[in-house]
Amino acid sequence: MNSTKTRRKVVPAAENGDTAEKQDQLLLSAAICNGEDLGSFVRKAFASGKPETLLHHLKRFSKSKESEIEDVCRAHYQDFITAVDDLRSLLSDVDSLKSSLSISNSKLQNVAVPLLTSLDSYVEARNKCSNLTHAINSLNTCVRLMELCSRANSHLGENNFYMALKCLDSIEMDFQDKVPSSTLKRMVEKQIPAIRAHIERQLNKEFGDWLVEIRTVSRNLGQLAIGQASAARQREEELRIKQRQAEEQSRLSLRDCVYALEEEEEGDEIDGVIDGNNGGNGILGFDLTPLYRAYHIHQTLGFEDRFRQYYFENRKLQLTSDFQVSSMTPFLESHQTFFAQIAGFFIVEDRVLRTGGGLIKKMEVENLWDTAVIKMCSVLEDQFSRMQTANHLLLIKDYVSLLGVTLRRFGYPIDALLDVLSKHRDKYHELLLSDCRKQFAEALAADKFEQMYMKKEYEYSMNVLSFQIQTSNIMPAFPYVAPFSSTVPDCCRIVRSFIEDSVSFMSYGGQLEFYDVVKKYLDRLLTEVLDGALLKVINSSIGGVTQAMQMAANMAVFERACDFFFRHAAQLSGIPLRIAERGRRQFPLIKARDAAEETLSGLLKQKVDGFLTLIENVNWMADEPPQGGNEYSNEVIIFLETLVSTAQQILPVQVLKRIMQDVLSHISEMIIGSLLGESVKRFNVNAIMGLDVDVRLLESFAENQAPLLSETDASQLKSALIESRQMVNLLLSNHPENFLNPVIRERSYSALDYRKVVTISEKLRDQSDRLFGSFGTRGAKQNPKKKSLDTLIKRLKDVN
Repeated sequence: MNSTKTRRKVVPAAENGDTAEKQDQLLLSAAICNGEDLGSFVRKAFASGKPETLLHHLKRFSKSKESEIEDVCRAHYQDFITAVDDLRSLLSDVDSLKSSLSISNSKLQNVAVPLLTSLDSYVEARNKCSNLTHAINSLNTCVRLMELCSRANSHLGENNFYMALKCLDSIEMDFQDKVPSSTLKRMVEKQIPAIRAHIERQLNKEFGDWLVEIRTVSRNLGQLAIGQASAARQREEELRIKQRQAEEQSRLSLRDCVYALEEEEEGDEIDGVIDGNNGGNGILGFDLTPLYRAYHIHQTLGFEDRFRQYYFENRKLQLTSDFQVSSMTPFLESHQTFFAQIAGFFIVEDRVLRTGGGLIKKMEVENLWDTAVIKMCSVLEDQFSRMQTANHLLLIKDYVSLLGVTLRRFGYPIDALLDVLSKHRDKYHELLLSDCRKQFAEALAADKFEQMYMKKEYEYSMNVLSFQIQTSNIMPAFPYVAPFSSTVPDCCRIVRSFIEDSVSFMSYGGQLEFYDVVKKYLDRLLTEVLDGALLKVINSSIGGVTQAMQMAANMAVFERACDFFFRHAAQLSGIPLRIAERGRRQFPLIKARDAAEETLSGLLKQKVDGFLTLIENVNWMADEPPQGGNEYSNEVIIFLETLVSTAQQILPVQVLKRIMQDVLSHISEMIIGSLLGESVKRFNVNAIMGLDVDVRLLESFAENQAPLLSETDASQLKSALIESRQMVNLLLSNHPENFLNPVIRERSYSALDYRKVVTISEKLRDQSDRLFGSFGTRGAKQNPKKKSLDTLIKRLKDVN
């Protein structure tokens, strides 16, 4: 059998191992000697295909034991015979076993040959299957690789770079080292870096386009944000106006005022401008998606730090470019664009800082802001130093303050900007005062000093009620003739505009309480500018009583208007009226008021002097006293009555009282002056009695003004004639020497100067002292009055 031949071929190799054969023999011998089971040796012999070796060993063993057997047999013959029989039986069993083993081997060979053939076919089929499986797996790998490549190309075509990079990462991680095709592997190794470079170039291009676009968006965003801050400020101003109106109504009326809080739903408007999906798509299309996309993909590419640096440097260059102020365009026209661009820039940077995932650091934004603040302060300093118009400076200040309000909401410090505005506060007010000085001059030059004529209620409201210069809360009938000229409302409008401009400049400038500053400049406006302009007009342009009276009336109205000015300044400054009224000072236009009254008084005195020239017609040595007073006094009283009837329509009572008191005092002085003058050499008692009638008529005129003025004011008006009254009383007294008594003098003659008394008393003559003729009285005895008067004259001369 083939199997037998195969086993026999192995035997010679085994025979070469003498040491092993000896060892096997020794083991077999030891087992036989020990009486152990030899089944294992038999199985081993047949398993190894060497049963002859076992037989050979057994034979050798038997031969080695023959001598011993013989000895044993000799000693124990019977046992030997038995052992030999057993051995022969064993040999027979071995032969039987060998034959059985051969038969079993033959059967096994017959059965195993087909199985081995099938096994060989199975192994061959299995190898083919393994090869096919490997081929299929390789094809699947290639197919999946091609699908990823196709997907990457599709994402590239759709500019979905992140997904394309994810595909490339998947190719590198899962397929690059497993690609069975060398061609595909070379293609992948070549194209992946090229695709990444292409993606980086595309991203840089998109990022560059975004940088260009964001500048325009930033400007529009800044303008809108500042505009919304302005609208919010306007709403606050409207609310303050309503509050002031309510306070004013409460102050002027005893009616119960009901206050209610109005709820306003106000959202975060600035956030509404910039908020949106995907990084902030807001009202203006404020889109950070390209930026975040570029940053994210650069993170994926592993270039995060490089992109962050690239972004910061480009934005810094843009900010530097935004700082450029065009010399071709006036800053007044370009300042809104300039500041809006900067505001929009930092609104964008704030959003990038909060949502960019570390694209820019807080310290970097703060450094950019510090640079921007320094530049803006420099620009403001330069531009403010060149401006010569207050309105221009105010417009820029308002916009800068709105810029500050807008950026403060994003956490940017604006103290340096507010400091620049505060630094130019004095210059602004100086320019404002200069503008007001010109406006006052124009308003006064255009005034004809005629009472204003108002046909409609809105004119009254605009010219009277708006400045609270009305004397009554009752609406007058129309048409209405005001007691003032157009100068008053025109100047009031200028002052009100000054107050509002001053408050506007001081508001939102970082200073919470600025009423004292506004009040200081308001005082300067009134005491220096308006008062000076009025004085100039009064001293140069007033040419008649009518104009002077109108100017005096205007000054009285200005006095009420000044109270309104300070209340208005306090209200706009947010100061309670009780605090403002507590610190009220004297009338700031007092110089102009006094000058106007002095001018009117001077013109009236000139008129009166014209009538007083008639005093020359008085007969100082009259035989009888005039019954109805002298001619000059009647003319003066007619003039004064006409004056009062006219003046009371436009002049306030107190002003009229002061004017009339000054005129009457002048009349009294003129009467005394005529007695002191060189033209009157002497006079008698009849002439003094005539003067007494004249003074009584004037005193009666003063007393008759009580219904217009008051009893007290009429008494004060009458006291203006006190010097002439006391002089007449002294000259008509029977005891003139009582003037020397200090008590009587203080009580009855306090207004008289003793020097005037001496001069005038020396001119008094009796009837007997007439220059031509004596009516039989020359030799008569001197009367006591004359004697008393002579004593007075002598004593006063001695005192002198």
